[in-house]
Amino acid sequence: MLEVRPITLRQANAYVRENHRHNLPTNGHKFSVACYNDDKLCGVAIAGQPVARKLDDGLTIEIRRVCTDGTYNACSILYGACSRVAKAMGYKRVITYTLKSEPGTSLKASGFKNDGEAGGVSWDQPSRPLETTQITLFGEERKYPNEKKIRWVKLF
Repeated sequence: MLEVRPITLRQANAYVRENHRHNLPTNGHKFSVACYNDDKLCGVAIAGQPVARKLDDGLTIEIRRVCTDGTYNACSILYGACSRVAKAMGYKRVITYTLKSEPGTSLKASGFKNDGEAGGVSWDQPSRPLETTQITLFGEERKYPNEKKIRWVKLF
């Protein structure tokens, strides 16, 4: 049986570091939650202030990472738990992003709506050039997905 429990940022980031297929751990959070299958940690979600400054209005929170081991329904449970915590804390909007190639099934199941395409394909900017689309993730080379993102939103 799946159960939601609190988790520290340090523990959640360790899980992301070990299991996320393309993202690095986050540098901060407002709260993090974990999903357990009996006593086995099977996923985490990390929520914090929006990365995009224009969306950081004090009433919006961004789910910045969701990472699971593939346990059935774990993603949906984590998105739902984050939404309930955010609403209880007084937030009016929850946002998150997926790669354009990802279907967003867990988000739809959790009541999120597709808010359209957002974000660029690369962080490469004239003022901050990147030499490669490879990232080194704790000694391991990983390909950073070079594709558009979809913003998902849930309003209270």
